[in-house]
Amino acid sequence: MIIGIAANLTKENIYNIISILTSRLADNGIKFLLSDYLLPHAHLLETKIPKARFTSDVNVYKKSDIIISIGGDGTMLNTAFKARFYDKPVVGVNLGKLGFLAEVNIDQIDLLIEEFRTNKFITEERMVIEGECIGHRIEKMYAINDIVIDKGGWPKMIQLNVTVNGEYLTNFVADGLIIATPTGSTGYSLSAGGPVVSPNTDVITLSPISPHSLTMRPFVLPGDDEVIIKAESLHKEIQINCDGQRVFAFKPPLQIKISRSDHPLKLIHTSATSYFKTLRRKLLWGIDLRQQNMEQE
Repeated sequence: MIIGIAANLTKENIYNIISILTSRLADNGIKFLLSDYLLPHAHLLETKIPKARFTSDVNVYKKSDIIISIGGDGTMLNTAFKARFYDKPVVGVNLGKLGFLAEVNIDQIDLLIEEFRTNKFITEERMVIEGECIGHRIEKMYAINDIVIDKGGWPKMIQLNVTVNGEYLTNFVADGLIIATPTGSTGYSLSAGGPVVSPNTDVITLSPISPHSLTMRPFVLPGDDEVIIKAESLHKEIQINCDGQRVFAFKPPLQIKISRSDHPLKLIHTSATSYFKTLRRKLLWGIDLRQQNMEQE
């Protein structure tokens, strides 16, 4: 087994964490690869790592069996976006604030490595969506969490028309629309009033952003549906962003076709936690704070 390591170098104590992780992997006879963008900073690592363990970023994803992402949810999304093109599973070590997508915290590294060594982990598949901008010469967009259509720098709302499998669904004005996967249901979609969706569910969620209507509510569609959104604006451009990381600007009117990708994301799941535990612990879902306060009094 070869473990590839992707790390957010802006995180506090990141070099110490990389040193601990690589030492533990070496002690357990597990091979690992690091991206050569770490080489200029190798002197900051507490463990001396052979130069042969450094390779190009592309080779880390090509040659590794599993990719470990060290950072927060943003790092995890960036790592997962790259890994899915090479059909490699990803596991996150959280150094961020929330770390909802990360499987383990830094103090659980030994547990993670033990499950690697004994092959006790499970690989889960998560839906990925893709977007095709009709009439524009641009490669397909991919998103693990969500594709968001928004008004950009325009202070006024935009007009959105939605069809599903060729059938008209609705027309409304809003600041934008979030098209989310089940994995992304606990991200931006949740903030906009969308539902929490189990990650193993095969659905796509449409969550309007500040719609100018009391009756416009989030809508859940089967995962194999094809959604076409037409966006109109008096502004010079409409923005689309994927996972809050890759941003594109288009001259209106914009028409985008969104559907499930044929290449899902693979995530490593260990015995360290479960989705429902993470939901309760990190988002306080279903927790009655009134009851907790009463118990403390």
